[in-house]
Amino acid sequence: MNDDNVIDLTLERDKRVHDRHEKRLNEVREAFAQALPLGKPKKKPKSKPKKP
Repeated sequence: MNDDNVIDLTLERDKRVHDRHEKRLNEVREAFAQALPLGKPKKKPKSKPKKP
């Protein structure tokens, strides 16, 4: 029997489940990004050196 054509169905199912979870996670990330945008980080103003 030729083992080259054998497919591990459990492995394939796990891949599909992972892809579905990854897709859902990306959708939730995008929803959060729209609801709570992070914005651009503010630059710190240069502080003057303290006088001794």
